[in-house]
Amino acid sequence: MSAQSSPTQSSAPTRKAITLPRLRDMHSAGEKITMLTAYDATFARVADDAGLDCLLIGDSLGMVLQGYSSTVPVTMADMAYHTRCVAAGAKTALIVGDLPYGSYHEGVDQAYRNACVLMQAGAHMVKLEGGGWTVPVVEYLTARAIPVCAHLGLTPQSVHAIGGYRIQGKDDAGAAKLKFDALALEAAGASLCVLELMPSAASNAVTAACKHMATIGIGAGNGTAGQVLVLHDMLGITSGRVPRFVKNFLTGQPSVAAALAAYVGEVKAGTFPDNVLHGY
Repeated sequence: MSAQSSPTQSSAPTRKAITLPRLRDMHSAGEKITMLTAYDATFARVADDAGLDCLLIGDSLGMVLQGYSSTVPVTMADMAYHTRCVAAGAKTALIVGDLPYGSYHEGVDQAYRNACVLMQAGAHMVKLEGGGWTVPVVEYLTARAIPVCAHLGLTPQSVHAIGGYRIQGKDDAGAAKLKFDALALEAAGASLCVLELMPSAASNAVTAACKHMATIGIGAGNGTAGQVLVLHDMLGITSGRVPRFVKNFLTGQPSVAAALAAYVGEVKAGTFPDNVLHGY
């Protein structure tokens, strides 16, 4: 067998692994960060090959895979299983695992135990929702070498408390609270922060205020440091209502791989999304 046709060489990664220091360099240089959800090895491999910087094993799997009406029923066992699957398929993307509902709410000890479960399953970073009370949790985890992605704005685990999928930060007080919480999370050591469903003015203010924590938008305009979408949404295969800020990237593309590459290209170029909020 010739060297050109060697399976080992042909399957070797063509890019360096996306590490936390590399993400920081990208953020400092103004390069947009691309993130997409993934739940299994096959889609993780395709997304990795398409050039995704980060793959998020989102607790959104409760809705798109398990058929629940919210993310609340998702368990740590669910998250650990799907994290292992994604880690088996991805070779270069940074893997972020969601801490599900109730897995960090009792305090730092519970959060640390469950974060360790996800890290041992293959995650490079864990994600948790909310500001204020989560700051000590973020500080505790990052002090113990567990990178953290925060999540502000619409926090799906709190859907019952906030009364549905509602736009956050619409008034001055709400926008100021988002900025205050983001700065506290940054000071606690969070490396990334998802900003979900908020006016561009609010997300832009948070992004400008945070010098070391990169913001990842979803339904928050294009002024954030990066973007994330749910895989099933951007492929147009979600059953039920799809958020208005979602674009079907499979339309006009010959394959799923091409759709994912198109998403990466548009986010990197800053052409997706437009700077107008499209809500749920």
